[in-house]
Amino acid sequence: MRFSFFLIITVLFFSCKNEEKSKSTKAETKYVVKDDFQEIIDKAKLEGAILIYDLNNDTFYSNDFDWCNKENLPASTFKIPNSIIGLETGVLKNENVVFKWDGEPRYLKIWEQDLTLQQAFHFSCVPCYQEIARNIGLERMKTNLTKLNFGLMDVNEGNLDSFWLNGNSKINQFEQIDFLKRLYNSELPISKQTDSIMKKMMVISENNLYVLRGKTGWSIRGEENNGWFVGYILVKKNAYFFATNIIPKKNFNKKFFNKERKEITFKALNILKIVGEKELFVTKQ
Repeated sequence: MRFSFFLIITVLFFSCKNEEKSKSTKAETKYVVKDDFQEIIDKAKLEGAILIYDLNNDTFYSNDFDWCNKENLPASTFKIPNSIIGLETGVLKNENVVFKWDGEPRYLKIWEQDLTLQQAFHFSCVPCYQEIARNIGLERMKTNLTKLNFGLMDVNEGNLDSFWLNGNSKINQFEQIDFLKRLYNSELPISKQTDSIMKKMMVISENNLYVLRGKTGWSIRGEENNGWFVGYILVKKNAYFFATNIIPKKNFNKKFFNKERKEITFKALNILKIVGEKELFVTKQ
């Protein structure tokens, strides 16, 4: 009996020691300041931050981690969770469902046609996604937003089809990457079918070197324009997540705003040698 008791105590002692050692040797998430990201942003006549997360090495890179914690309207990046909720509730059957154009003038000419869900996503068709939100309805929208944990969305009966474009809804760059990481890892509480459709629909560019998925966003509050580019790129058995958030300086030509959100992100990926200097991104949005 005394031997058995001694054996149990010995096993427990070394088990606790090993557990403590495991905890102490577990690598902590690293945060690396990249001044060259800031140079990219300055050269483009913008303000803001580029945030990139290296999954395999558990490392964040950014020029300004304080900016990355700022909360902003999600704008059209919300088309990712909006699509998911539409698919999960049965409002959307798949990426090929068609939105009929009613013939009325729209903000962008490219929206003035019948569009599939996949086209509406890449053309960032606001009227199409407002229709989706109205068909989802307030209660189902709120219930699914709680499940998905996408920032802090402030939705009510009066703003059901616009809460991601104006009002008090907010999300920061770290939260954008957390959401995308859960989507990538198939950890969101959604069906396999929805997971598969979203990953197919979000592809912006792909070749034998990489697969790029993502979404842009642009909100306007008074005089302030706020732009997003979020997503992830799969390269050499690793995933790199990005969330770029910028505002234009006063002397910036806003007709280039849509393009620059992506261009500065690609330059940052190049600085980290995630993509080569001569690789061309042919994007759909």
